[in-house]
Amino acid sequence: MCRGPEPQLIEVLFKGKRREFFTAHVVPPVRVREYVVVEADRGQDLGMVSAVGALAKTKCQAYAECDLNSMPGRKVLRRAAPVDVERALGLRAEEGDVRQDVRRMVLEHKLKMKISDAEWQWDRNKLIIYFTADKRVDFRVLVRSLAKQYRTRIELKQIGVRDEAKRLDGVGRCGRELCSSNWLPELKPVTLQLAKDQSLSLNPSQISGACGRLMCSLRYEHDFYVQARKRFPKEGRQVRTEVGEETVVSVSIFATRVTLRGPSGELRTIGLEDLKRETAEARRRSRSS
Repeated sequence: MCRGPEPQLIEVLFKGKRREFFTAHVVPPVRVREYVVVEADRGQDLGMVSAVGALAKTKCQAYAECDLNSMPGRKVLRRAAPVDVERALGLRAEEGDVRQDVRRMVLEHKLKMKISDAEWQWDRNKLIIYFTADKRVDFRVLVRSLAKQYRTRIELKQIGVRDEAKRLDGVGRCGRELCSSNWLPELKPVTLQLAKDQSLSLNPSQISGACGRLMCSLRYEHDFYVQARKRFPKEGRQVRTEVGEETVVSVSIFATRVTLRGPSGELRTIGLEDLKRETAEARRRSRSS
């Protein structure tokens, strides 16, 4: 009996860097950068294949909702024809006017919300409006107005400023594409403590990203700093050296040096290994006396 093709796990990229995983039974197997028509919420959508095979599995593992033990329920229906892609491009062109219409309606209804983006589902069965707001917004009247004008299902989705930056894309302080738009699968919490643990400047202008929040990259080297910091005495700690009782003022992880303040207030900088030898010798002398 002839068996069908093995199911293929693929990652599909949609507008605003939205990524989802699908099962493909297409012959021949789809390739990266091909456009495909996929199952969507009550209809069909069109996106571009961004990963297949082993890479798709690796990327899937980074998403909490992706389970490698079971293939995704939604499927790739077929390769997109040129006319399908043209239709998608036409929808993208319309979305600018949609945003303007929605912003006008928001003003008319006196709603405290900022419209970020609009996205048509490829089959026009759904229109998603992305917005940011400081508080919860009752937008039921707005939804009815939009449904009446566009005669489709309307979904208003509130997102945070970090998600907004991810959707709209941009360039970070490093001069490269935003991590959240390019590769970062999930936006995890970033706190000021991460900057403190790495002895970084706490000036908001130096540690904030394009979204105005703390940079996602503050998480990348945090574990290294925490582990490396364990080798050094804590700042403010009293240590006994050949000089006497000294206070740890600061440490330099990469230079492996420690700055101390002596009994008379004088400062000196010493290598970490030299400090360990001095403190060990001071303890030995203390025990023998």
